Amino acid sequence: MKPTLLVLAAGMGSRYGGLKQIDPVGPSGETVLDYAVFDAVRAGFKRVVFVIREEFAELFKAQVAAKYDGHIAVDYVFQSLAALPEGFTVPAGREKPWGTGHAVWCAGKVLDGNFAVINADDFYGADSFAQLGGFLAPSPSGYDPMSGHRPPKATLAEFAMVGFRLDRTLSEHGAVSRGVCAVKFGQLGDIVEQTGILPAEVGAGKKFTGEETVSMNCWGFTPAVLAGLDEQFREFLSTRGTEPKAEFYLPAAVAGMVARAQATVRVLPTASTWFGVTYREDKPRVQAAIAELVASGTYPARLF
Repeated sequence: MKPTLLVLAAGMGSRYGGLKQIDPVGPSGETVLDYAVFDAVRAGFKRVVFVIREEFAELFKAQVAAKYDGHIAVDYVFQSLAALPEGFTVPAGREKPWGTGHAVWCAGKVLDGNFAVINADDFYGADSFAQLGGFLAPSPSGYDPMSGHRPPKATLAEFAMVGFRLDRTLSEHGAVSRGVCAVKFGQLGDIVEQTGILPAEVGAGKKFTGEETVSMNCWGFTPAVLAGLDEQFREFLSTRGTEPKAEFYLPAAVAGMVARAQATVRVLPTASTWFGVTYREDKPRVQAAIAELVASGTYPARLF
């Protein structure tokens, strides 16, 4: 089975000032999300599943997802505050869903094989999807008829993360939060969430060198991740569930699985350029970058 692309699109873009998932940035009105879906189709993904909020479902389906008909199968999952494991209830004072880890947990019921996870408002580039597609593609049985060799059965779940350089993921218009990764021999060791990172703090002799590998929520998973997410989400709710703004972050959950020796994560360094629209002032830069990619022939002038 070909892999599925899971798109986290439930955020309303509070810092950006609107539903940025449907804001056009391409020459024919394409959104950042359109480029992700286009790259996923080229990389061999069979289906895209959008995690959205029910209150803007009809708008999203009409203005975003309808254009993908005939190109890739489309499904939806709603992320809601009340979607919780059995035995848990929404505490008083909680107003928003529980974060990116919760979004993937909500989608578990519709995932039937290997899948990638991305944010709806980040541009990851064609190479990122090509690498994820290669990692997630169904592997052969491993049987070599010439030698009779069969590979040993893996003892740990194997996941992947596309890694970006910190200095290529900043915004000149404000602070950003990034998951800074410890990487050794191409494997993820830990992720530390760093908030409020400003360009002035990045460079030689500063708080960050800029060469750090960061997670931009661009992952490749097997279904084994779902059990680990469920385990940690229950622990999160038991210990922090009464905190009105606490979030169950996907990178922290994956790092937890690594720390518990439940999984390994291969870091896939990418040649792709990342850019995003964290702030509305970022939009002209994103439009210019996409225009250059269209001019170079990387993308057609009209995607769908």
